[in-house]
Amino acid sequence: MEKKETQVEKDYLALEVKIMDQIKQIYDPEIPINIYDLGLIYEIDVDDNNNVEIKMTLTAPNCPVADSLPIEVKERVKGIEGVNDVNLELVFDPPWGPAMMSEEAKLELGYL
Repeated sequence: MEKKETQVEKDYLALEVKIMDQIKQIYDPEIPINIYDLGLIYEIDVDDNNNVEIKMTLTAPNCPVADSLPIEVKERVKGIEGVNDVNLELVFDPPWGPAMMSEEAKLELGYL
C-alpha cells in the first residue's frame, strides 16, 4: 500500500527544490560550474519552522571568494519565499576534491 504525501511533506520538498535551484545559480568564479554541481554543498537541512542549515566547503581554504561566496549563498537562500532563517557553516572536512562533482560537471570539465 502506497503512502500518500501530506501537504506538509509536499511543501517541504518544494522548498528544498527552490533552495537547490537557487544555489545552482551561484557559480565559482574560477570554474564555470555552479557550486551545487561542483560539490561544494555538503548538506542542506530544513527544519519544521523552515529554518535552513547549510554545510558547504570551498575548493581550497585559501579560495579568493572565501569571504564572499558563503555570504552570497546565505543571502540567496534567505531570500526564498518561505525560508525563515539560514545558518551556514563553512567546513573543510572532508576536503573538497573533483570526485565530489556531479557527473554533469565532470563531463563538462573533461573528467569523464
